Amino acid sequence: MIYLSPPHMSGKEIEYVKKAFESNYIAPLGEFVDKFEDLIKNYTGAKAALAVCNATSGLHLALRVLGIKDSKVAVSTFTFIGSVNPILYERNKPVFIDVDEYWHMDAELLEKAVKENDIKAVILPHIYGQVADIEPILEICKKNDIYLIEDAAESLGAYYKLKMDNGEWKIKYSGTFGIFGVYSFNGNKLLTTSSGGVLVGNDENLIKKARFLSTQAKEADFMEYVHKEVGYNYRMSNILAAVGVGQMEVVEERIAKKREIFNWYREFLDEEFMPELSNTRGTRWLTTVVFKDKDPWEVMKKLRVNEIESRPLWNPMHLQPLFNGAKAYLNGRSEELFKKGLCLPSGTTLTQKQVKDICEIVKSS
Repeated sequence: MIYLSPPHMSGKEIEYVKKAFESNYIAPLGEFVDKFEDLIKNYTGAKAALAVCNATSGLHLALRVLGIKDSKVAVSTFTFIGSVNPILYERNKPVFIDVDEYWHMDAELLEKAVKENDIKAVILPHIYGQVADIEPILEICKKNDIYLIEDAAESLGAYYKLKMDNGEWKIKYSGTFGIFGVYSFNGNKLLTTSSGGVLVGNDENLIKKARFLSTQAKEADFMEYVHKEVGYNYRMSNILAAVGVGQMEVVEERIAKKREIFNWYREFLDEEFMPELSNTRGTRWLTTVVFKDKDPWEVMKKLRVNEIESRPLWNPMHLQPLFNGAKAYLNGRSEELFKKGLCLPSGTTLTQKQVKDICEIVKSS
């Protein structure tokens, strides 16, 4: 079976996991949690990082720390539901925003939504390993005193090149523009800890507060268990962090391979692919195609018969039964992408021949 995006170990993970076992720091914390957080900080340039059990919990902590509850939160409609569920956890109401030609939140629609609603925060997903056109969105948030939280679950390693006042270019990674960002290390991501996420930010006090809440909000000044507010069991274990340390050693290698796979698909298939903003580098976590005249569901069936996994593009959130009646600012693009698009196998062990074979099956569908 050729899977969509299976895990790919570096070879070092088992060595680090063994070391964690030998230390007997299996859970909840230990030296590898600290190392993993440091590696994420050093790689992305974020000042603070918190390893958690998954990216969804990271988004929840972000909203909780910022005190966003019983309010309205704008979020892209073209995303995984993990971007949206944390909004509900704090009794907020999502305001869905359709996407631009790069498949990310449309800044003009966001501006319209901000004018018509008292929006307290924006959750901006960077999808399929690409980077959103973040500068106009950041400007809207700054102008209206709105918190920007980046859901960079799918885009660890993707970056934006910013031109500085002195004319030089500066690389800034997805997840580091807003007050918080979150990365996913789920089993199908660019890097995996089997299950896990990392919350990052540049305000160390806010991350410190999130860390406190993620460990059941236990007051540190008491030997006995004292709790003054609601907390959560959201921390990553030392074992999973050990896997993450091994994975971080090959992050650039994995990105290079993902981009190579994308280029093979583009060579062998005469279809439309997810565009990449100029002055950015996406990771091409998943190669996504939009068919000109094929039914993606029929293509998916043909691939499945040949033991090849594929998936439809994100089913827009404003179409989900869970969000009947929710406000949505639409231009039709997310619905069109869902209707015509497909995610193709993008695992980093794929060969050029395998990609070519997959494309021949797609073309014959």
